[in-house]
Amino acid sequence: MRTIFFIPLFLLFLLGCEKKAVQQQEVTQTQIPETAASTELIEEVEPKIIIPTIIRNDTLAPFIPIGYNINEVTYGDLNKDELTDCIITIKKVDAANVIVNDYNWTVDRNRRGIIVLFKQAEGYTLASKNYDCFSSENEDGGVYFAPELWMESKNNNIRIHFSHGRYGYWTYTFRFNGFDFELIGYDASDNRGPVVNREVSINFLSKKKLVRVNINQQAESGEEVFEEKWEEIQPAETILLSEVVDFDVIDADQRE
Repeated sequence: MRTIFFIPLFLLFLLGCEKKAVQQQEVTQTQIPETAASTELIEEVEPKIIIPTIIRNDTLAPFIPIGYNINEVTYGDLNKDELTDCIITIKKVDAANVIVNDYNWTVDRNRRGIIVLFKQAEGYTLASKNYDCFSSENEDGGVYFAPELWMESKNNNIRIHFSHGRYGYWTYTFRFNGFDFELIGYDASDNRGPVVNREVSINFLSKKKLVRVNINQQAESGEEVFEEKWEEIQPAETILLSEVVDFDVIDADQRE
């Protein structure tokens, strides 16, 4: 009877050992060595080189300078003639500006520019151009990636957007003044995820600036309480699209 009593216990012990061994084997198989995990993390966040899309368009080709590719084309009426005008984002192609950065990543640091065309019955005519006013999409963004750049035609104006994801955005608005596009507005939002911390809106035509600061530090999205302050501004000079040397510098000046 004693032998019979111990047989089930012995079988249970063997089954428990076998189950534990299988679990340990599964853990071992799913564990990633620390070096491999670090490598995968780097690969996940590493900015990839974006190969500019070359748009095969014989109508636009005469306006694209040699040594540049078209990145993006946006359409809209920019001079109130009810014809569809064209905003082209271009990027320089120069192997000398493809470098290995501090993280040992190969990145394309060629700068980008903008070309604006007005639609006419026989095709397009050049309205404004600036070949290198935007930094590369692969610049070192510090604690975050370089901002995302995109264009929009709205209310007959050019809106140039920079987005930093959950940290906010800033936008420049240009309007055609008869010979070039003039900066008439600037808007920015400093965010903490979905919560807005601070907003700035500048109207260079009315020379007024609105600053809205969220004073509810515990706010969730939609619960912000803004304290507003209006200011008179005196812009030093008119800013034209064709004359902007670097939008990063304008950003630093206007965002405070």
